Amino acid sequence: MGRTRRGLTGWLADFGRLVMPPVCVVCHDALSRGEDFICLDCLANLPRTCIHGDGFNALHQRLAGRTPIQRTAAMFYYYTQSLYADLIHEAKYNERPSIARKLAKIYADELLKDNFFDGIDLLLPVPIHPLKKIVRGYNQTEHIAMGIHEATGIKIGDNLIVKRGHTSQTRKNAYDRWLNSRDIYMTKSPASLAGLHVLIVDDVITTGATLLACADAIHTAEPSASISVLTLGATHLR
Repeated sequence: MGRTRRGLTGWLADFGRLVMPPVCVVCHDALSRGEDFICLDCLANLPRTCIHGDGFNALHQRLAGRTPIQRTAAMFYYYTQSLYADLIHEAKYNERPSIARKLAKIYADELLKDNFFDGIDLLLPVPIHPLKKIVRGYNQTEHIAMGIHEATGIKIGDNLIVKRGHTSQTRKNAYDRWLNSRDIYMTKSPASLAGLHVLIVDDVITTGATLLACADAIHTAEPSASISVLTLGATHLR
């Protein structure tokens, strides 16, 4: 009976693909069996940054400030005019956070081979204001953390919180992004971070203002915590 149910489920899934075949988020071609949200060709051609192995890379330079950042990683270059930007857009705005989770798991599986996560104790997704989460229905960075957790088993924390609302960072220049992000994050239990190596997780890094604000909040509250960052996308790194 169980085998019959599985056969029927598979047949219905195949029929559904014929009627309304799922398409690749990037190229919009129909996906083949075994492909999920992105086709194998687009995944192979993802414009990867490949910077996580560099001791002091362009992301370190972008995040240079009063808070030391131990490790940095970004999966791919993010350009608003690129079709690959749809991966972030769909996950963030079109109620498809599973894309962020699955991308993060793919990336984390790759980083595991290079020991990127060695010694990291806790994942801290960049938070959004509770009202914004209610309107959107989710925080996409939490789903990125879920994907990393699935690959690594590292615990996801909720210590990093927003203490006041702020406007969207979209279309703001570097200075305005810094002003917009300044002093909006805090830790709700600093002592629990003492001596830990935490990984701040976000979807895209542009100027780095948001990640710096999060890192500064952690460092100010608990200076003994070590901090690294990981994002899915990164605007051009110079």
